[in-house]
Amino acid sequence: MNKLAIITAAFALIVTAGIAATNVAPKNPSTRNEGLMMPKAPADSLLKRGEYLVTIMGCDDCHTPKKMGPHGPEPDASRRFMGHPANQPLARIDTGALRGWVLFDMGQTAAVGPWGISYAANISSDATGIGSWTEAQFFTAIRKGKFKGLEASRPMLPPMPWTQYAKASDEDLKAIFAYLKSSRPVANVVPQAVPPTQILSLK
Repeated sequence: MNKLAIITAAFALIVTAGIAATNVAPKNPSTRNEGLMMPKAPADSLLKRGEYLVTIMGCDDCHTPKKMGPHGPEPDASRRFMGHPANQPLARIDTGALRGWVLFDMGQTAAVGPWGISYAANISSDATGIGSWTEAQFFTAIRKGKFKGLEASRPMLPPMPWTQYAKASDEDLKAIFAYLKSSRPVANVVPQAVPPTQILSLK
C-alpha cells in the first residue's frame, strides 16, 4: 500500500469517528432555555440548592418564630416558615420610641416602623402559606415586591429585602420555590399589616 492510500484510509477513519461521536446522545437530559440546550438539574439537586439559598439568605430570621435556647432566641424548627403566629398579639408599642427607630418583637416575626406594622408571611407549603402558589406568583412576589405575588396587590413591606432578592437568577428562584414547596406545611393565618395611622389605636 503506497503512502497516498495510507493517508486516504486514515482520513476516512477520522471522519467516520467524528460522525459517530456527534450521533452519541448526551448522558444528561436537557431542556431548551432561550434557544440554548441547558442541562436539566435533577430534582434532588434543585432542592439542595434551594435549601442552601434559603439558609444563607436568612429566611428563618423573620419567617420562623423563635424559642429561647442556651445562647438566646433561636429558630423554632417545629414552626419553621409559619411566619408571625396568628395567636400571638404584640406587646404595647411605645410610639415615643419609634422616633428614628425600627422595632422588632421578641420572635422577630413582626416589625414596626414608619410604614406601620408588618408581619412575616407564612412561607411554608401549607395552603395558608404558599402551598397553592404558582411559580409565576413567587416570581412576581420577589421580582416586583407584590404581596402574595398578585399583580394588583399592595407592595410588600419592610423589612422584607425583596429589592435585593429580585437580583437572584431565575434558576435560584426556581430552587428556592421548589424547596419551600417541599417544606413541612404549618397552618397559620398571619395577621394583616397595620398602617401607621392605626398604630396608636393598638394601645
